[in-house]
Amino acid sequence: MKKTIKILASLIIIVLLTACNGQTKTSNKTIDNSVSKIEVYDFHSTHRCMTCNAIETNTKYTLDTYFANELKANKITFQVVNVDEEKNESIAEKFEASGTALILNVIKDGKETKIDLTEFAFMNGTNQEAFSSELKAKLDTELKAL
Repeated sequence: MKKTIKILASLIIIVLLTACNGQTKTSNKTIDNSVSKIEVYDFHSTHRCMTCNAIETNTKYTLDTYFANELKANKITFQVVNVDEEKNESIAEKFEASGTALILNVIKDGKETKIDLTEFAFMNGTNQEAFSSELKAKLDTELKAL
């Protein structure tokens, strides 16, 4: 019985990851040298699962709790983007997001570095403590490098 439940849970996670179509890639792009900041993007489709909603909630919680000063100073920005809306087509394409994705776009010395946290987000999305702790650590590391 326990083995069946584990198999079922694994299948559900695989279906969620496949349905929301997260992609793991890192890319660099050159932009204005005077800009140094972290852009946090929470991409989603119109129809969202419980984990997809939790990712947004826990990302907002982490940013508001630990990075309020950085948000005020625009050192960190946060944007929730519905990839199904036509107005968001170019940004979704830029970050190769066709469904739920959590992306950090680190801008330093005129270069953009995309860090895809989608897999981490899905694995920890419904566990606020684990999600927040790990996201905070990642943002702290990237902020120190700016």
